[in-house]
Amino acid sequence: MGRFFLVLVLAVVVLVLLIVKFGVHPVISLFIGGMIAGMGFGYGLKGTITTYTAGFGSTLGGIGCTIIFGSIIAQGIRDTGSVKSLVNFFTRLSKGKNMELSTGLSSYIMSIPVFGDITEVLMAPLASLISKRANKSMSTMAGYTMLGCSLTHSMVPPTPGILAVALLLGADLGIVITMGIIITVIAFFLTWLLTRNWVAKEYIPPRSDYVIGVEKMKGNDYHELLVVEDRLPGILAAASPILVPVILIAASSFANMNLAKDNIVRQILNAIGERNIALFIGVIITFILGATYKDKVLKNRKQYKGEQAGIFKTMAFSWVNEGLEVALLPLIITAMGGGLSAIIKAYPNIKELGNLIANVHFPAALVPVLIGTIMMVSVGSRTTAGMTAAAICAPIMTIMGLSPVATTILIGSGTMIGSHVSDSGFWIGTSLFNLNTKQGLKYITLLQAICGIFCILLSLSFLKIGLF
Repeated sequence: MGRFFLVLVLAVVVLVLLIVKFGVHPVISLFIGGMIAGMGFGYGLKGTITTYTAGFGSTLGGIGCTIIFGSIIAQGIRDTGSVKSLVNFFTRLSKGKNMELSTGLSSYIMSIPVFGDITEVLMAPLASLISKRANKSMSTMAGYTMLGCSLTHSMVPPTPGILAVALLLGADLGIVITMGIIITVIAFFLTWLLTRNWVAKEYIPPRSDYVIGVEKMKGNDYHELLVVEDRLPGILAAASPILVPVILIAASSFANMNLAKDNIVRQILNAIGERNIALFIGVIITFILGATYKDKVLKNRKQYKGEQAGIFKTMAFSWVNEGLEVALLPLIITAMGGGLSAIIKAYPNIKELGNLIANVHFPAALVPVLIGTIMMVSVGSRTTAGMTAAAICAPIMTIMGLSPVATTILIGSGTMIGSHVSDSGFWIGTSLFNLNTKQGLKYITLLQAICGIFCILLSLSFLKIGLF
């Protein structure tokens, strides 16, 4: 195992230095890290390339359609105004109190099928609008909006990163989704209750270009906080492209656990609950939503894109084209991470690591957490961190007494800690939410680390009582 540790540490150090110190793109950095690991493990050049490309291809096949469909859904949610409907729903639910929850929970829902960076872009103008109207500091609005999208990005499939981890480990997606939602919702509210007074102590204004012509509330009527536009979709319609696929995937898993193989309901749910089919159903619902609210879609396209195409071309071409542009980077980075993972998994004596952990009596449940956290702090990508952790844990989790579901959830919890200057999402968040670097470290990095600790404690507690 000495060789394994030495080579793995060298590959990770090179990966981190390339991304953080020299600013090399993660795609190239992951490939170089994989080549170093493969050659160091003794695979030879041809064996290394073969193993790496096999991992790349299998990962791409597993998550490719899911990422693409999720990105298309994001375009439709933007143009139909559905994200504004979500914010309005939570505003009404809270009667205008604790407005950071309106964008935080909307962001949480949005990031279930959509990459977290995309959610930040969609939510920042709305968080800024509420900040101005309700006189809320962006430390508060940014902190919980970013927290919401980071939680589901880390722990709730079919978000691409944690989906790739679950597939690599062979975890049941329905159970991962269900337990991920339970843990993250509890952790979100615990974090909010613990930190809400602290984050509000410093006033940070919203970006001026997001609030041109926006005035503060003149009274206490929370209706002034609502985003007022003609024909915004109702909340069920607005949320359906996101929630229907998640419900179908979860329902399929629970049908497999509770119904006989020849049961017709199980067979139907297995067909429509397959992750790619479920997400494509979400795309179809998005198209139906776009056709229903075509006047709003076409108005938004003309205003923001200068486009005057018909509704069919807008949905069938523009949304798909823009979705593909958005999906390309996370798609390739996730697949490259799959290549590195394949290199690590293929090491012939890696199972000895599980025996070593068992022999020294180190708590097995902490292994996925620590690897996920260390990699997240190092490379700043939840996808890369999660997949590297999964590659190390996959061959040894049975020896450590951990199920695929438990390992997936523990890794996801670990990656909640460590978003900082090496994370692209950190810089997108600070820019869009008008935070400087120091403020970003306080209200993004620290807040997410606190929530990550809650996620870890909840995951360990649920594991202890046998929920997964």
